[in-house]
Amino acid sequence: MSGKELQGKTILVTGATDGIGQETALELAQMGAAVIVHGRDAGRGAKTVDSIRRQTGNDQLTFEQADFASLHRVEALAGRIIAQYHRLDGLINNAGVYMTARELTQDGFEMTFGVNHLAHFLLTNRLLELLKASSPARIVVLSSQMHLSGRLDFDDLQMTRDFSGRAAYSNSKLLNVMHSNELAARLDPALVTVNSLHPGGVNTKMLATSTGRSGGGVSLAQGAETPIYLAASPEVAAVTGQYFERKKVVSHSPLADDPALRARLWDVSQKMIEAAL
Repeated sequence: MSGKELQGKTILVTGATDGIGQETALELAQMGAAVIVHGRDAGRGAKTVDSIRRQTGNDQLTFEQADFASLHRVEALAGRIIAQYHRLDGLINNAGVYMTARELTQDGFEMTFGVNHLAHFLLTNRLLELLKASSPARIVVLSSQMHLSGRLDFDDLQMTRDFSGRAAYSNSKLLNVMHSNELAARLDPALVTVNSLHPGGVNTKMLATSTGRSGGGVSLAQGAETPIYLAASPEVAAVTGQYFERKKVVSHSPLADDPALRARLWDVSQKMIEAAL
């Protein structure tokens, strides 16, 4: 795809000031989309917007700041988008963290769980009405093949016992797929589709953190291929509730196909957010 396939479309990319998110925002802008670049640092956000504008000639770029370690700031971000943008054709949930030690968000949640799952759960749900009003719209969720080793322990979702950075990340990526599939089941696919994906082992800071070594992995452009495909390709316009790798549907954890588990996760997440806000 090239040219202006996304002219007139507005797409929000979370965690878009570096890595896969930045590459995704760049390519969406090249396709003519109005791109809302999200990040937690205003300086990096301004540089990202300027860089993408120079590379693409697309002036429809805005930056929205929010630290996903604060649900109040996520709530404020959603409010600003609803107030300032008359439409939202796509939401790409890309932001994420990989923690080597157990830390807490500003709301007291384990950081990996709070940022990777709860923050996106809140943001997505707050933006649903705007997405539906802009239909057909798409939600794209970046998970990982590591979700296949994720565990769902409702008695210890935040890993207060035996914390492991790898396990916490795998668990959060499982929750991403579960939330994606539950959303797909709850939404009319004629209005909004929802799909999750594994971008590949991409050469990013997160990969270096998780493996303990720099270098390796596929390029950012390769990592962005599937998110772009799910956000823009007419081939998947009617596809929802699937998990992709290399632009193909692949198998995912069977836990994400259990309606009772998904509904319980939804309810628990909602109660946590309500208590924090």
